[in-house]
Amino acid sequence: MLNTLLQNTQEGAEVLTEEESVEKTLSIIELISSGGFAGQLIIAILFLLLVGAIYIYFERIFAIKAASKVDSNFMNQIKDHVSNGKVDSAQMLCAQVNTPVSRLIGKGISRIGKPLADINTAIENAGRLEIYGLEKNVSILATISGAAPMIGFLGTVVGMILAIYELANAGGSIQMDVLASGLYTAMTTTVAGLIVGIVGYIAYNHLVVKTDKVVYQMEANSLEFLDHLNEPT
Repeated sequence: MLNTLLQNTQEGAEVLTEEESVEKTLSIIELISSGGFAGQLIIAILFLLLVGAIYIYFERIFAIKAASKVDSNFMNQIKDHVSNGKVDSAQMLCAQVNTPVSRLIGKGISRIGKPLADINTAIENAGRLEIYGLEKNVSILATISGAAPMIGFLGTVVGMILAIYELANAGGSIQMDVLASGLYTAMTTTVAGLIVGIVGYIAYNHLVVKTDKVVYQMEANSLEFLDHLNEPT
């Protein structure tokens, strides 16, 4: 009799444990849907920000990669053309390559015959325009990386307000199912905001590093070109 009772108790505990494990299993979609309209709205905004950040990152990374491709013999060919007085050939070569470096050198070649300071100024002005083009929309990533966590925290505050409101209208009895919707909103939006913010932050810094490498490449080739013009003939 005692053994039977213990066996039944054990089986009941196992069934209860299985039920609890099933109840604790919650998919991401169910988690978001449990957060109410406010949570879903904030999650949707964060999702759009994430898609925008990913799009900007890949669009810029491909553009920067294309801008960094410069033939190792490009400057040697330019210097040979300039040394032999073939300015038109040098400009044609710059037009064919069509990279930030070639456009800067082409701008300098178009000023050949003028003082070296004027050539340097023309290259610097063209360089500013090239850098502006390389940094197109990158500032949006910085905005997303900073705004996404704040939007997530906004959802946290909204969720806590909803939880407190439900608690105040619960008639003095505290029940977790009453607070669940507000707590889901608070937690899911916080996590989503941090994820989007981290992705945006990493993407922004990676693009900054890649852009700096292209800028250094532009500066190095411009200095090499100016040094060649400054060599005594």
